[in-house]
Amino acid sequence: MSATSNERVLVVPAAELDRLGRFQGFHAEADRYLAVLLRPENTSFRPRSEVEDDPSLKQIIAYVVIRSRGAVFRYTRGGSRGEARLRRLMSLGVGGHVDEADADGRRGFEAYDAAMRRELAEEVEIRSPGVLTLAGLINDDATPVGKVHLGVVHLYDLDEPAVSPRERGLADAGFTPIAGLAADRERFETWSRFCIDALLSGR
Repeated sequence: MSATSNERVLVVPAAELDRLGRFQGFHAEADRYLAVLLRPENTSFRPRSEVEDDPSLKQIIAYVVIRSRGAVFRYTRGGSRGEARLRRLMSLGVGGHVDEADADGRRGFEAYDAAMRRELAEEVEIRSPGVLTLAGLINDDATPVGKVHLGVVHLYDLDEPAVSPRERGLADAGFTPIAGLAADRERFETWSRFCIDALLSGR
């Protein structure tokens, strides 16, 4: 989703991440973290323009990696994508912010889940049955983008690799063999590199 002046996104205090145990990179214990971070008392919706450079808050980001038959969906971030700092990098993750407009007055996991599914429907057309599972979290305090975001990683395993982009920002989209990801690793954004190393190596 593109950043707009009136877009309000779901955030959690970075202090809560510290209390649970801050980590760098991929962490598989998503359930334990989200059970606390997504409690209504720990969440709020803030104008995106106000939190993009505020590391005291973590914006919650849905990050769905789509796999099928030994291949993974990937694309290059184009000009219409919301995060300018990631443009022209390759990505494995489909998803985005949890917008207040999707929450219908909710703040917890229900708001997150609704936003994740809306982002999927907006960004890609999926024409195959599949299984969606929660895989882990990504935190990257080594980059300006990562300092203000927390990724919730899902794996979407499809029966068939039948996915098409709906947004122009998903350029050069398609499935690529998982076995060849290591050779192109440096062309991917940092979060995708974490997923390659933690979830897709040797698959």
